[in-house]
Amino acid sequence: MNDWSWEYVGDIMPKLLDGLWVTVQATLLGSVAAFALGLVWAIALRSPTRWVTWPVGALVEFVRNTPLLVQLFFLFFVLPSWGLSFGPLTTGVIGLGLHYSTYTAEVYRAGIDAVPRGQWEAATALSLPRGRTWVAVILPQAFRRVVPALGNYVIAMFKDTPMLSAITVGDMLFQANSIGATTFDYMEPITVVGFLFLAISYPTSVLLRVLERRLVR
Repeated sequence: MNDWSWEYVGDIMPKLLDGLWVTVQATLLGSVAAFALGLVWAIALRSPTRWVTWPVGALVEFVRNTPLLVQLFFLFFVLPSWGLSFGPLTTGVIGLGLHYSTYTAEVYRAGIDAVPRGQWEAATALSLPRGRTWVAVILPQAFRRVVPALGNYVIAMFKDTPMLSAITVGDMLFQANSIGATTFDYMEPITVVGFLFLAISYPTSVLLRVLERRLVR
């Protein structure tokens, strides 16, 4: 077993930090995509038209019940044969956003259902258009309820980004594996990657708990 080498850690840190930046980009962009698509799915599932709710419901259930890694492989290796080709990072962001949108849709649904029915009735009494009711009355109240849950999914997405290394995205795990394959020493790079994930995800989870308590008050 090799001894731990701080000199080795210092040599590999620039590459690992480059990978960290890619990981953060994928997480942030994936979160934006997941939040936007999830809201679209949640509103579509409340449509009174079956021709809207049925296809959207089927899509959400299919994506939610298939593994993220399989979806990434499909987007990266299968779609190009149909003429749709994206770079590794773009594919990773699309995969993360689509996959997690099916979970954020459920979060939005719960938040919207938690808005008192009287708010809908008041908007109707004021003759507010349906679009205005959503934007000005319902969604602001729903968002306040779902922020902590959405934050938890951001952390989960951050911890799932190592899967992107399977489609050659240069995230932290990809860089660690590349370093290990070159030096034949995986202990330091893999261990440092684990600590970097912990150093970001744990403080973020603490901040989310504080935010949740404040929103409850």
